[in-house]
Amino acid sequence: MGYFTLPRLSNRVWKVWSRNRAVFMKTYRVNFFPPFLEPLLYLFALGFGLGRYIDVVEGMSYPRFIAPALISISIMNSAFFECTYGSYVRMYYQKSFDAIIATPLSIEEVITGELLWGATRSLIYATIMLPVIAAFGLIELPLSLLIIPFSFLAGFLFAAIGMCFTAITPNINALNYPSFLFITPMFLFSGTFFPLELLPQPLQYFALATLPLTHLVGITRSLTLAEPSSYLVLHLVWIVVVSFILFVLAVNLMKRRLIV
Repeated sequence: MGYFTLPRLSNRVWKVWSRNRAVFMKTYRVNFFPPFLEPLLYLFALGFGLGRYIDVVEGMSYPRFIAPALISISIMNSAFFECTYGSYVRMYYQKSFDAIIATPLSIEEVITGELLWGATRSLIYATIMLPVIAAFGLIELPLSLLIIPFSFLAGFLFAAIGMCFTAITPNINALNYPSFLFITPMFLFSGTFFPLELLPQPLQYFALATLPLTHLVGITRSLTLAEPSSYLVLHLVWIVVVSFILFVLAVNLMKRRLIV
């Protein structure tokens, strides 16, 4: 079994997605409140707090500059943590994977269903956040609405990244390493809270080549400002290609782990 063998899938992957959705809806009050509150906290603390000492960033106010970054961070976090801690708990502690695999569903379909659900979490959170950000007049409508379907694709990317880490993590505590060493640097150095151009040029190239959040922020910022960037297509192609590669890798890594 190779690491890049294409998985065999059927529409049964949506059975796994439906199972996770049903669990999510049972605790919908808890699940919907954080994505509503989180952007408000960042906006008040950074945008309207720290932003009072920052005049203009790239020709716009600081709250308007960080608004798309807040949406991007929510898309990243919701999918990544769903497919790391959430998937690990279902796999190891709840034994949900073992129970589902005992049915006609294959391992590939279980993992793909998990990834699709992680992407759906991103879509849900982006949909909740957009009206909150829009209420402050920080994004341009209706073009910003394209972020909603795009969030599913971007969420799938981070779900696949998270699942790759889940597949190679020896225990749940070790998931702190990718959280601190991978997610946190992206949170800070992907053009989120200051322009990417302020970094030394080698670090700019590094961020564009290796940090997925950089491309996500680039697209969401173009959409929220209604000013399509010349790099928009390149950002999108990067996300699509890397998402597919990591999807195949994540499925095969998890298959190898579950079989062993």
